[in-house]
Amino acid sequence: MEKTFSQWKKQCLNKLDLSKKGSVDEDISNMVSMLNSREEYFTTSSCSGRVILIDRTAGSSDVHKQNCVWLFVSHQKCTPEDLMCGLARSTGDAVFKFEPFVLHLQCRRLDDAQLVHSVAVNSGFRNSGLTVSKTGKVITAVRSTHGLEVPLSREGKLLVEQEYIHFLTQIANQKMEENLRRIHRFYQNLQSALTKEKPQKLEIPNPPISLKPQDNQLETERGEEPKEEEEQKNTSVYKRRRKREKHQRADCCHGDRASLMPELDDCLDLFT
Repeated sequence: MEKTFSQWKKQCLNKLDLSKKGSVDEDISNMVSMLNSREEYFTTSSCSGRVILIDRTAGSSDVHKQNCVWLFVSHQKCTPEDLMCGLARSTGDAVFKFEPFVLHLQCRRLDDAQLVHSVAVNSGFRNSGLTVSKTGKVITAVRSTHGLEVPLSREGKLLVEQEYIHFLTQIANQKMEENLRRIHRFYQNLQSALTKEKPQKLEIPNPPISLKPQDNQLETERGEEPKEEEEQKNTSVYKRRRKREKHQRADCCHGDRASLMPELDDCLDLFT
């Protein structure tokens, strides 16, 4: 799987940019370069956001840009004059659109995709999501919901007044400003999240001091104390016993002398 991802990344980054512009938009170039420099990601498509005026075939329900004529496109703010010049060349049904920032990112692992998705949602891109294909490709799409799409002409005929064109331009430019703020916020939050994700040297805490040695020590101390007390007690008992025996011997000597006296008297009585 690791080898397959590396091959996909190499093939994607080496192929030609097939977009109409042919290069990464300036407002997101640093972000795209940062993501492609990491081993966990590579971008498959991106757009910083744009205002476009397209002309589709009259009466057609096909709104795919590949089948339409591009009357005007800009990745920056536009003016009412830009739109009026484009509408002057319309021969079908002209539609004005503001498309916010979009980024498709292939990720090495599902955890990598979830990290980007979480950052995107918290940065204001609440229409973001991720998919896993049958071949194992994990794709994260960063998208927003503050788009805009308004029909302006029918079969080449303008349907609105110029005053409305001015109003529509203001709305689109406000959305572009908000879009750039979200991009900046997302880029900052993404850098912070990826920095925190880097493996850091873990400080392994010292193992807790076991209480068993202390318990054993206490038990030893407790066991030694009775032994000392017992030895002292035995010594005291021995001393008292020796002293008692000494007194008993002394008592016996004194008693023997007292008991000899009557026997001697008895003997004297016999001679008398």
